[in-house]
Amino acid sequence: MRVLQLCPELGLLSFLSQRASPQNSGKRSSEYSEGDKTLQRDAQSGCPIPGNVQGQAPPKAVPKTIENQRVYDETTVDPNDEEVAFDEATDEFAPYFNRQTVPKILITTSDRPRGRTVRFCEQLATVIPNSHVFYRRGLALKRIIPQCIARDFTDLIVINEDRKIPNGLVLSHLPDGPTAHFRMSSVRLRKEIKRKGKEPTEHVPEVILNNFTTRLGHSIGRMFAALFPHDPQFIGRQVATFHNQRDYIFFRFHRYIFKSEKKVGIQELGPRFTLKLRSLQKGTFDSKFGEYEWIHKRREMDTSRRKFHL
Repeated sequence: MRVLQLCPELGLLSFLSQRASPQNSGKRSSEYSEGDKTLQRDAQSGCPIPGNVQGQAPPKAVPKTIENQRVYDETTVDPNDEEVAFDEATDEFAPYFNRQTVPKILITTSDRPRGRTVRFCEQLATVIPNSHVFYRRGLALKRIIPQCIARDFTDLIVINEDRKIPNGLVLSHLPDGPTAHFRMSSVRLRKEIKRKGKEPTEHVPEVILNNFTTRLGHSIGRMFAALFPHDPQFIGRQVATFHNQRDYIFFRFHRYIFKSEKKVGIQELGPRFTLKLRSLQKGTFDSKFGEYEWIHKRREMDTSRRKFHL
C-alpha cells in the first residue's frame, strides 16, 4: 500500500510503500470466508441472492429524463372519461370526425411574401390533399375568412414571415373556429434535406399524432387531423407525422421503403418544420375582440422545465 506523506527536509510530497502485515491479510481472508458461508446458507434456505452475485447482470435502471419526470397535469385526458368524449362529440370538429364534411384547405401568406415563403407554401400544398394556395394581395384576414366560408373551405392556413424567413403559422378552422397561432422555426425545404426521396405523389397520406395528452393537446391534435381526409391511401406509402415533445411540435413527411418482407425503412420527403403554440382563440381570427382559450405567458407558465401544456 502506498501512503502519501510530507517530507519536511525536502519540502516535497513523497510516497512511501508500506507492506501489508500478516495480521491484516489474515483478517481479510476470514471476512471473505464468512461472506461465502452466508451466501451458502441463503442458497440452502431459499433466500433470494442478488443478480450480480449469481453471475447475472443487474436490471438496468430507467434513465431519468425530462419527459418521464414530467409534472402531472390535471387536464391529462383519460381515454375512458365520459366528459371528454361528450365534449369531443359536440365540438367544432365533430362534423369532420362524423364524416359530414370533406377537408378543403386554403393556404395563404403574409402580404408581399418572398421566394422562400412562396416555395414553402407550394410544398406544403403537396403534403395536404385538396389544398389551394392563394396570395393575399393586401387583403385583411377578416375579409378573406367570409370568402373562404362562401367557397366551402374548412380550414385556413396563413404563413407569416420575417426577414424573408417563415416564422409563424395561423391555423383557423372554418366556419366557427377555433384559431391557433404558432411560432414556426427550423424550416427546411426539400432541396435542403439530405438523402431525400422523390417528389411526393397525390395519394392521401397516413397521419400520425403523437404525445398530445392534455385537453389542450387534444384540441390541437384534432385541428391537425381535420386537415387530412379520413381514408389514407396506403398504396402511396406516405405518412405525415406531428410529434409533440416538450410542447414543441415536430412535423415530418416520410415514405415507407419496404426492403424485404420483414425490413422496412423510411425516407424523408420534406418539407420539415417545428411549431410552438402561442395562443388558442375561440371562433375565427379576431385580433382585437377575440376570446382566447389559452395564451402562452412565459414568466407565469415556464416556471419549471418539467411542466408541459400539450
